[in-house]
Amino acid sequence: MDQDKDLTQSQSAGDSATAVKEADPRVGEPKRYAVFLHNDDYTTMEFVVEVLTTDFSKPQEEAVGLMLRVHEEGKAVAGIYSFEIAESKIAKVTEKARRAGFPLKLTMEPVERSES
Repeated sequence: MDQDKDLTQSQSAGDSATAVKEADPRVGEPKRYAVFLHNDDYTTMEFVVEVLTTDFSKPQEEAVGLMLRVHEEGKAVAGIYSFEIAESKIAKVTEKARRAGFPLKLTMEPVERSES
């Protein structure tokens, strides 16, 4: 197989073999996703603050600020996560909102990496 091409071996007569897999230059950090909360006319501000503090681990003051941004600008970023975590948070909070009788909408969008 071609596995031998992926391995570098340091071996000489009498030495034990050491195999190290070379790093794949195409592998980088996983893509990140911003989770957005969207404004609506029914979900209470108190519920949005509760979601931000309990489900997104925001301090109270930051949660209130984000809630006001959602209210004034139509949406705000609740957090940035890997795809799986973003998807899980959206599902959990959406279910929580529906159980409480609110139509709170959450979406996610890929975050562009800045090249610094």
